[in-house]
This record gives sequence, C-alpha cells and structure tokens, in this order.
Amino acid sequence: MRSFDEIFDIAASRHGGVEAFEAQLTKPKSHEELAAMPDDRWLSIITKCVFQAGFNWKVIENKWDGFEAAFDGFDVGRCAFMDDEKFDSLLQDTRIVRNGTKIAAMRDNAAFLLELRDEGGAGQVLGGWPSDDYVNLLAMLAKRGSRLGGASAQYAMRFAGRDSFILSRDVTARLIAEGVIDKPATSKKAMAAVQRAFNSWMDQSGRSLTEISRVLAMSL
Repeated sequence: MRSFDEIFDIAASRHGGVEAFEAQLTKPKSHEELAAMPDDRWLSIITKCVFQAGFNWKVIENKWDGFEAAFDGFDVGRCAFMDDEKFDSLLQDTRIVRNGTKIAAMRDNAAFLLELRDEGGAGQVLGGWPSDDYVNLLAMLAKRGSRLGGASAQYAMRFAGRDSFILSRDVTARLIAEGVIDKPATSKKAMAAVQRAFNSWMDQSGRSLTEISRVLAMSL
C-alpha cells in the first residue's frame, strides 16, 4: 500500500499540480456544526439519498421543493407518525416520485431519528461518531435505518457534511490497486480492511476521511 503522499502526488499530477488540486478538496463540517443541524435537515438529506438510489438524480433534484412541501418540511414527528390517509395521499402526489417503498422508508427513518433523540440526537450521534470507526456508523445505519445499506448511507453522510468516505468506483479501484481489498467491499472483513487503510492515511497526513476519499478518487 502506497503512502498517502505518494497517492496525493499521483492525483495532483493529473489535476493541474498541488495548488490547483488542493483547491478541489473540501473539508467536512465540524462536530459543532453537525450537532447544531436540526433533525428535519438530517431527514431531508437521508430521504433524498434513498430516493436517488436507482433513479436519475436530476429528476429527484428537480422535484425536491415538491418533496419538501409534500413531507411537511421533513418535520420528524409528523413524518414518523404519518397515518394511512396521509400515506395514501402521497402515493397520488405528483410533486414527488410516488414510490411506496421509499415513502415508507422516509417514515421509518423519521422514527429512527426520533429514537436517536434519546441517545443525544442525530447531530451528536451521526455527526460525532469517530471517523476512525466510520464503518461501524455505516453498519449501524444499515441495521437501524431503512434502505440505508450500501451507498445510500455513504452519500447521506457526505451530503450532510460529516467526515466520510464514499466507496465509489474510482475509490474502490484505488483501494484494489493498493492491495487493501481485491474486489468491491461488501463483507465486514473487507470494510474493516478499508477502515484500517483510511486510518493509516489519516495518521500519515492529518487529513479527514472526506479529503482522503477525494484524493483516492482523483488519483485514477
């Protein structure tokens, strides 16, 4: 496995040099910023990523104002306790993508966020989870959330601004090239190997998962 500096140099050489490449890297939000983010914004982001899975992202984006209105601004209490009449009306609501399974997932994820209030709140739990144990955050989201396995949870955490990696095609290809994994990571063993690699690169560089993930993707 190459050092972070070696991979960074590969990426920088392909994207205009060190200064130009640095300008393309973004940093995650602070724990304080994430802790202050209200539950309705967490639910909005999570729901968008659930609906984007398997759909044209542009379609979801273009309809998003309609989603916000139809789902009552993603008020967590109202969404979690949605009754059958409201659910049935959403199945006929042309402001949104009328997918019953994903509407139900939104309701279930609202209930999940309500549960997190007893554990300190979504901002504290999701935003404050240690980056060096990120794969277990993803595992928790897959277990307790709805339709949050695979890439949906990874994109939700990234779009929320928390420190994260996304196992995109390019990131996976770099991890394979470095001998971290031999195929896309789906098992607990493979995900643990990915976490160890990211932890090593964090220790070497002092950078976040978010930055390292971007460097890996752009090194291809």
